[in-house]
Formats: sequence, structure tokens, C-alpha cells
Amino acid sequence: MRTLLTALLMSAAVSPLAFAGDNGSVAVGSGVGGALGNVIGSQVGGSTGATIGSGVGGAVGGAATARDGNKTEAALGGGLGAAGGSAIGNSLGGSTGSLIGAGVGGAAGGALANDIADDNRHDDNRGHKKNKHKKHKHH
Repeated sequence: MRTLLTALLMSAAVSPLAFAGDNGSVAVGSGVGGALGNVIGSQVGGSTGATIGSGVGGAVGGAATARDGNKTEAALGGGLGAAGGSAIGNSLGGSTGSLIGAGVGGAAGGALANDIADDNRHDDNRGHKKNKHKKHKHH
């Protein structure tokens, strides 16, 4: 219970550092998902289970909280960030480090991927004039 509380507190502490827009909610979703996946995975399969669980949890949390056009990117960023954070945290601080790493990595990865997806969508729409109303040619 103590490690779960630590993960939730770390995720809450990181969320204000996220960028504007819905990146804050994606950061919280990916971070909490990664931390919860880490806890469940470690109960099932040790440190390997914790890494896999945090990756799946971060991906689910990122996809659940992202806007429709950004779900894939947020899932990839949250999952990879949480899994990487879990693995690095485990090597630095054991199971508690793994939990904290999964929360922080998931939050950072989900928010960053969501921000990049927003930037790419806005870049694609710049400079293109959309003609919504087609004019009929009279013969």
C-alpha cells in the first residue's frame, strides 16, 4: 500500500510539469497506469512482470486519457516511458525505484508523445487552404 501511495504522489507531482492542453491529463493517466501496472505485474511475475505490467498500464492510461487523434501516440509514449522508467528504476532502487520510475516515465512519455502528436497535426494543417464548398461547373 505504501508503494502504491508513493506512485500516486509522484504522478500527481509530475502532472503540473506537463505542457498545456490535455497533456496534463495524459501525463496523469500514463503515470498512474504505469504505476498500477507495475504493482500488479510485480505481484504476478517479479521484476520482469513489473516492467511488462508498467508498459501495458502506461499505454492503457495514455490511450484512455488522450484526445481521439492522439490515442496511438499517447499509448506508445506512455507505455514505452513507463516500461523504461520501471527497468531503470529497478536497477537503481529496487522495487520502489521501479514503481517510481514507472510513474514518472509513463507521465513524461505520455505527455511528450501527446504534445508531438498535437504539433504534427497542426503542422499538417498549416498552409493548406481547405475548400469545403465545391463550386458546380455550368456547361
